[in-house]
Amino acid sequence: EDMMDNLTPEKRTEVMKSIISEGTKPELVLRRFLFAEGFRYRKNYKKLPGRPDIVFIKKKIAIFVHGCFWHQHKNCKITNKPRSNTSFWKEKFAKNLERDKRNQKDLREMGWRTIVIWECEILDTNRKTRNLSHILNRLNLN
Repeated sequence: EDMMDNLTPEKRTEVMKSIISEGTKPELVLRRFLFAEGFRYRKNYKKLPGRPDIVFIKKKIAIFVHGCFWHQHKNCKITNKPRSNTSFWKEKFAKNLERDKRNQKDLREMGWRTIVIWECEILDTNRKTRNLSHILNRLNLN
């Protein structure tokens, strides 16, 4: 059965605009974890392409915390495709993925290491914090 979108276009726009792009729960959880582990970083660093969520300037590491839905994480339980207005969503997701690729390429060309950490690596499907120690291995900060 198709889910009907019971919002007016104006209300849908308002809802979409209210979605935050920084300080999301997965991002906050990861930042708290890194801080507790003794790491210091910059957040939403505007001087770099794509404004990485977390940046280690001296080590030239840029971390993007990607929402599984917005960045269409492949084979992920959180990632579902909207069933209404599909052409809009297809285009929206394609633009997001294109922008992600471009930002990461630009950063690499500037000598930065880019790391994408997915929402589902930080939170389980019940939005509870997972054990994040595996992320430290990926970051290889030492």
